[in-house]
Amino acid sequence: MSPADFNRPGSLYGAVDLGARKQALDAQARREATAQESGGTPVQVVYVDDANFATEVVERSMNSLVLLELTVTRAEQAKEYSLLLEKLAAENVGRWLLARVDVEASPQIAQALRVQNVPALYAIFQGQPVAVVPGIATEPQLRDWLSQLMEALAQYLPPDTGEAGAEGQPEEPPVDPDVIAAEQAIDAGDLDGAVAAYERLLARSPNNEDAKLGLAGLGLIRRTQDVDPAEVQRRLDDPADIDAQLLAADFEMLAGDVDTAFDRLIGVVRRTSGDERNRVRVHLLGLFDTLPADDPSLVRARRNLANALF
Repeated sequence: MSPADFNRPGSLYGAVDLGARKQALDAQARREATAQESGGTPVQVVYVDDANFATEVVERSMNSLVLLELTVTRAEQAKEYSLLLEKLAAENVGRWLLARVDVEASPQIAQALRVQNVPALYAIFQGQPVAVVPGIATEPQLRDWLSQLMEALAQYLPPDTGEAGAEGQPEEPPVDPDVIAAEQAIDAGDLDGAVAAYERLLARSPNNEDAKLGLAGLGLIRRTQDVDPAEVQRRLDDPADIDAQLLAADFEMLAGDVDTAFDRLIGVVRRTSGDERNRVRVHLLGLFDTLPADDPSLVRARRNLANALF
């Protein structure tokens, strides 16, 4: 594991999409401007990495069209192109989903699609790329491409029902206001505000999974936000440095390397005893809280922890 591995963005199953949130902070002002230009329509952008590509792109594309933007988010020209795509996404809410991947952070996706240059825009449907716009296209070119694409796929896509809750279509359950408040606070970089929103939700609904996952994910961010990954990597040379092991596991969770983080701490549990072992065990249980109870990695890790303890 290298310092670069610590910086690879990932997700925590919807609790706090950590890689996405980092990019979202940079893009927040652009999203708000786009929403205003489109009459206040919210822009839905799913931030994708190597870890969540299968669920956020492949699985979604089985029932709807996903436009996958491959970009380098730090490039100014690419940011302008992203803004244009967000504008088009706002105009086509419900017709297709915009997913974005930074190829510098998640190179495996670009390699799988054999992407030579970015930005590039792929249309993904039923798990397969069906069309591509290489390079930066103008707005008229994109609109023409989208029109032809939608026409070609019209017989395969679900009918456009217009307003949400149209006849014959089940309405989505309302999102709790405190979940919305927490997400808005995260987008604004206000971690304290996000914690407060989730805590309000837990006070009203003690078993709410969104709040529990959200708080656990925010705990990861808080513990690592002022820590230098390179320093943690250096400290790992000392096997007695328990703090370094705990921080390394936190960074691995942030990177989406869930199994690696769990295996690391279970290994520490095996070779420690007394207060040190209990401290590592408690920290590991806190990492468990970042995942849904039925997550396969969590089931495996609980079994391995029990074996290590007994």
